[in-house]
Amino acid sequence: MAFEVVIADDRYSHYQEETAVLQPLDVRLNMIKAVDPAALVQACRKADGIILNLAPMPAEVINHLTCCRVISRYGVGYDNVDIKAATACGIWVANVPDYCGEDVSDQAFALFMSCVRKVPQRDRDVRAGIWDIKRGAPQWRIRGKTFVFCGFGQIARIMHRKLAGFELGRMLVYDPFLDAETIQAAGAEKVDWETALREGDYFSIHMPLNDETRGMFNTATFAMMKPTAIIINTSRGPIIDEQALYEALSQGKINSAGLDVFTQEPINPDNPLLQLDSVTFSGHTGWYTEESQTELKRKAAENVRDALQGKTPKYAVNKPVIKK
Repeated sequence: MAFEVVIADDRYSHYQEETAVLQPLDVRLNMIKAVDPAALVQACRKADGIILNLAPMPAEVINHLTCCRVISRYGVGYDNVDIKAATACGIWVANVPDYCGEDVSDQAFALFMSCVRKVPQRDRDVRAGIWDIKRGAPQWRIRGKTFVFCGFGQIARIMHRKLAGFELGRMLVYDPFLDAETIQAAGAEKVDWETALREGDYFSIHMPLNDETRGMFNTATFAMMKPTAIIINTSRGPIIDEQALYEALSQGKINSAGLDVFTQEPINPDNPLLQLDSVTFSGHTGWYTEESQTELKRKAAENVRDALQGKTPKYAVNKPVIKK
C-alpha cells in the first residue's frame, strides 16, 4: 500500500533523512510551500501524513483532511496546529521535543553574554571608528547575580549546567508544573512569579506559548523588574509583549534584551525594537546546527512512520480516537 506524505513549507535543501525513514513503507513525498489555508487544503486533502514547520494547521484545514493519520512538526512547539481539531478528527499530532537542547541553550547563552558584555554595540562602535567605553556603560559582572529560568525543561536544565562555573549568587526557577524538590535536586530554587520578577537580574525564557504564557512579560511585569535586568527569549515571541518591551527598554526600566524569536517572523522592519542598541537579535536560529537539523528531520519522519504503521508516535502530544 502506497502512502502520500506532504511536507509543508518546504525549507530544506534535501530530504535524505525523511526519505531514508519512510521509503521502506512505500511513501511518496510531496514537498510544497503553502501557508494559505485554501492552498494547504488543496495540497493535503488526501495526504496520509503531514510534516510541517511554521505552516498554519487550523481547524479549517484539518476538518478537510480525508486520509490523514498524523501531523508531525519540525520542532518543539506546536502552537500552529489546532490540537483539539486534530484530536476530534482522529489525527495524531507529534513534535520533536528533544533534538536541540544543546543548540538552543548555546544560543540563549550567547545572547545572554552579548547583552552582559554589550558585544554587538561594541562591535558596531569599533567598525564606525568610535572608541568610547562610556557608550556601553554601565556594565556589571555576572558573579554573584541572580539568574531566573522561566520554565525548567530540557533546554533550561542544559543551560543551567553551562552556567555552573560563573559563580552566580542564586539560580531561581519559575515553573508552576514542577515541584520545589525536583528543582532543588537539579541545583536551583523554585520561586513564585512575583519573587522572580523582583529578585532576578537575568531572565531566560523556556516556556511554551499558550493562553497562560502569552504576553506574560508586559508593562506590569517590566515595572516590577530591576532596571539592570536582562531578558533572553529563545522560546516563542508572543510570550513578550513587544511594545511593552520597547517602552521598558527605551525608558530605562530594564537594561537589555536578547531575542531569537518574535511575534511576527520574519520580524517587521518597522518594529521599533530594531532601533534600540540595547537589543541583540538573531532570526529564530537558536535550534540550528547541522547535527540538530539531521536529528530533527529524522525524528519528525519517524513520527509519521509510526503512525502509518498503526503505532503511537514516539513524540505524540495528543491522544486521538483512531477511527477504524
